Amino acid sequence: MKAFLILEDGTVFEGMSIGSTKEMISEIVFNTSMTGYLEVLTDPSYAGQAVVMTYPLIGNYGITPDMESKRPWPDGYIVRELSRMPSNFRCEGSIQDFLLKYDIPGISGIDTRALTKILREKGTMNGMITTDENYNLDEILPKLKEYVTGNVVDKVTCKEKSVLPGKGKKVALLDLGAKDNIAKSLNKRGCEVTIYPAGTSAEEILSENPDGIMLSNGPGDPKECGEIIEELKKLYQSDTPIFAICLGHQLMALANGADTHKMKYGHRGGNHPVKDLETGRVYISSQNHGYVVDAEHMDKNVAKPAFINVNDGTNEGIAYVGKNIFTVQFHPEACPGPQDSAYLFDRFIDMMGGTK
Repeated sequence: MKAFLILEDGTVFEGMSIGSTKEMISEIVFNTSMTGYLEVLTDPSYAGQAVVMTYPLIGNYGITPDMESKRPWPDGYIVRELSRMPSNFRCEGSIQDFLLKYDIPGISGIDTRALTKILREKGTMNGMITTDENYNLDEILPKLKEYVTGNVVDKVTCKEKSVLPGKGKKVALLDLGAKDNIAKSLNKRGCEVTIYPAGTSAEEILSENPDGIMLSNGPGDPKECGEIIEELKKLYQSDTPIFAICLGHQLMALANGADTHKMKYGHRGGNHPVKDLETGRVYISSQNHGYVVDAEHMDKNVAKPAFINVNDGTNEGIAYVGKNIFTVQFHPEACPGPQDSAYLFDRFIDMMGGTK
């Protein structure tokens, strides 16, 4: 069946329908990872977005036990070529069936390189996937311009508290749309990880006397999370060691007087170089974000930049002055992507007093 991707600037790509045939409007973003498409599909940070994979062949090893959450989250999926006959000893099914199961529409057979160039030159924009060959651009374009992602953290966060048992430090993980490997990275270092829904109050978290607090990644505009930001102000004042990733990094910055803004097309992929400003060392990182902290305008008595992106100089991490708090924009838990910066979890353990 034919399918069409219509961008809000009026550009139309024609391809073949994959997954669900329902009509979809979403923000169109691209990911440059060469592998790890399943981890991308199941990353809650993609809620409210449709993902373009720039690598030309997707699905060749099928669906494997590498999911980062219980289900896929993108509104749509856009690829150059979808493998119809996956082959891998761990394969449990095809991308096509996976998309159908979760009612996610997609499109294949389009020039994803040309599409990505448009998004890089003009910036991220909204789009529609439709199988209606009689679509009316005059009716569709106003709808595309009106679409906003809104507050999607409530959609992706866990519904109730859960615990990963461990004999080491007690970590409270605030689930803003957490990838599973964040909790696993802490748990394999011996930590007992208690996972809390995003709307949990600071008082409830602190009442259980955690040794440290972890703020996870998540989707959407950080400024939509006003109530969470107010709770983070209380956690900041508690003097409990805090480590934050991605959306958690942005929210902690907003809680301390910084600002954030939307990037032209964001960072999404597994090969982004970040520089540790203290050591001068560069690490290759996994990233997925469309917003960035304006760290240069933060009060220098409150915080200082800790990492920057080597490609464009944007902020990638903040260290808070006089506090056991540091936050990063990239993903030290990887999945997918390099594990260069996994040592940051060890730094967090040290902040909590080490493994003893």
